[in-house]
Amino acid sequence: MSHTAHIPSHRKPRRSASRVVLRTGVAGGVLSTIAVAAAAAPANAEPVTQTIEMPTLTSGLAGSVAQSADATQRVADNFDMRAQQDAAAAKAEQTAKKAKAEAERKAEAKRKADEAQAKAEAAERASRSAERTELASVSTNTSSDSGSSSSSDSSASQATGSAAAVIAFAKAQIGDAYVMGSTGPDSWDCSGLVGAAFKQIGVDLPRVSQDQSTAGTQVSLDNLQAGDILYWGSSGSAYHTAIYVGDGKFVGAQNPGDGVVERTMDYDMPTGAVRML
Repeated sequence: MSHTAHIPSHRKPRRSASRVVLRTGVAGGVLSTIAVAAAAAPANAEPVTQTIEMPTLTSGLAGSVAQSADATQRVADNFDMRAQQDAAAAKAEQTAKKAKAEAERKAEAKRKADEAQAKAEAAERASRSAERTELASVSTNTSSDSGSSSSSDSSASQATGSAAAVIAFAKAQIGDAYVMGSTGPDSWDCSGLVGAAFKQIGVDLPRVSQDQSTAGTQVSLDNLQAGDILYWGSSGSAYHTAIYVGDGKFVGAQNPGDGVVERTMDYDMPTGAVRML
């Protein structure tokens, strides 16, 4: 008997039918096994397993995907921002056009208003010039005959001759502006108006109120006659003058707010008066 014993092989023969198991790697290193068994394999056949390694989704690849997504989002945001900017620019342009049109409309309206005012002022100046020419003619006729009576309205009914011409001139300036230092023809200060009124009849008065208050004969306020010069302040240092027109009234270039006006004596009682005629 041989000392070498026959040791039977425990390896079973490979069967023709087999089972293949596919193992696939997924993100995070987790493996799943898919087993495919042959339909014709015997029930007691020993399975033989074959493993196939699939590529794993690494963190680097995941980062690239994330970066691509961020870039796409940034592009979308840029498009959205550009659309908003374009809309805002269009709205601003429309607003600017409306504002320009409104400004042009107002400028045109102002131009027309200025033209209308200029025409009205020109017409008023022409009317006053004509009236002053007529008054100058009246004063020439009355200066040669101081006894003849002349009156343009009931308030000057007491005035005759040269006094009537002085009063008529002063009344013709009612409504003109008060401007310090002005002597006409469309604006006056107090002494400028008084001097111009008397110049119509050939009487030259001092230029300022102080001197006008001493130019003639001092008269009492209780004994006034139409055509007398009224003054406010003391004689020789008066600060305002006007012309007494009769019926307890005077005409003068009052102040920048009122201009040339007719007022009653009790509106602003004068200090004294002088008589030139």
